[in-house]
Amino acid sequence: MRNNILKQIGILSLIVVMLASCTKDLDRQPKYGNTAETLYKDLPGYKSVLAKTYAGLTLTGNAGPDGQGDVSGIDEGFSSYLRQYWSAQELTTDEAVIGWNDATIKDFHNLSWSSADVFIRALYSRIYFQITLCNEFIRESDPGKVSGRGLSGADATEIGYMRAEVRFLRALSYYHALDLFGNVPFVTEADNVGAFLPAQITRTNLFNYIETELKAIETELKDARSNEYGRADKAAAWALLSRLYLNAEVYTGTSRYTDCITYCNKITAVSGYSLINNYKNLFLADNNVTSASEFIFAVNFDGIKARTWGGTTFLVHAPLGGSIQASDHGIDFTWGGIRTTKQFVAKFAGPSGDARMNFYTSGQNLEINDISNFNDGYAIIKFRNKTSTGANGSNPTWVDTDFPFFRLAEIYLNYAEAVLRGGSGGSSATALTYINSLRQRAYGNTSGNILSSQLTVPFILDERAKELHWECVRRTDLIRYGQFTEGTYLWAWKGGVLNGQSVTNNRKIFPIPSADLVANPNLVQNPGY
Repeated sequence: MRNNILKQIGILSLIVVMLASCTKDLDRQPKYGNTAETLYKDLPGYKSVLAKTYAGLTLTGNAGPDGQGDVSGIDEGFSSYLRQYWSAQELTTDEAVIGWNDATIKDFHNLSWSSADVFIRALYSRIYFQITLCNEFIRESDPGKVSGRGLSGADATEIGYMRAEVRFLRALSYYHALDLFGNVPFVTEADNVGAFLPAQITRTNLFNYIETELKAIETELKDARSNEYGRADKAAAWALLSRLYLNAEVYTGTSRYTDCITYCNKITAVSGYSLINNYKNLFLADNNVTSASEFIFAVNFDGIKARTWGGTTFLVHAPLGGSIQASDHGIDFTWGGIRTTKQFVAKFAGPSGDARMNFYTSGQNLEINDISNFNDGYAIIKFRNKTSTGANGSNPTWVDTDFPFFRLAEIYLNYAEAVLRGGSGGSSATALTYINSLRQRAYGNTSGNILSSQLTVPFILDERAKELHWECVRRTDLIRYGQFTEGTYLWAWKGGVLNGQSVTNNRKIFPIPSADLVANPNLVQNPGY
């Protein structure tokens, strides 16, 4: 079993229910079964609440996979942070379609959602629930409050590290809000607790806030690779800054590629980070052991201690169906939902033997004539509930596989793209070395290596698809490359037609949920909705 922050999740019994509007009372304190003075009386108490802030990325409530959901108005299994974030980032692209008829789930791939979409509202609510949890912890871990409770010395120092971690988690959620929704409600621990209708912050100002926060905690987080597995450290903040700067032109209109390179260099300079030898091991049930050298920040799952119908339980079960045998992948049942498009399959044309090509084709059609038919579209088997030795995970229903939010391979790709786009502080030779190291791992030898003349900006986009598919970056990548809504790149059922079509540019960001517009008159809807 994992020896990490997941062990703390069961300590704290939380009773937290979102209101009908997640921002009408955004600055409220979460309701716990104990008072703040009881919860925060000592270091174990602080760590138990810290566990809930991390669990907000993985779990959906306080009674296992269902029963006391954090977010109301949606089936608890659908309310998972990672499940909804993954759906927004992957189902909207060439990398994934889903065959189910649950509510409006197919509208993601059709790029036809509305401001009343239940899944968009679930994602938005989950992001702001997480921000609310973080704000409360940051208030209660203020150095003055810690000192006033008689905590000092090593305990106070450790609480200071925790506070910086939670500031990172809040910045991560605000980054997701920035990327997905643009101009959004904004509140921090500095705002008064109570009935509160937050003002809307512009996308540029939110970018600046996230940048400032991450730079502020650089010196307050633990050194890279020195924290407990699954908890944030300096490298996690650097990785988020790298991603933020890579997309800065989308968010603010001003490119920041040099800054992206700076923060990539900070990570690659850390002793101990390295690519693991076997690509497939990154997505197995013991990846917390086999892949720690490559993971910069991973969200943890455990089939015994942390059960959810979202997260990697969803990512292992939902892509399996047809003639795929569940037991071959360490699970009890296949869910028959997710496949991929022929346009994504075509990315792997070229030298054979790429280990990142994980398509299941037996009984599957390359063409997707009917999205509802699981046999239309190749299946992808990336995340599995098997260990690197072939053993099953701890539970056949709820999986053990951790999800990498940031790993070293992405940093290599960020660096290479930033160099090719004109950023300074890096070199094309190093960029080529990074890309060929990824390809050499994928092919097991140098047969897939490329020449410097082949290393181009478009090449990097395809390489990102092969290396990082289903890791929640594809939508953001396609927007940065001008290929998401535009007709320059079409995939099956983009825009709701078989061969794909362009859609209006407002689809580059999601709408503010209509319920929040009604509840909070300070909010203005995004254009086009």
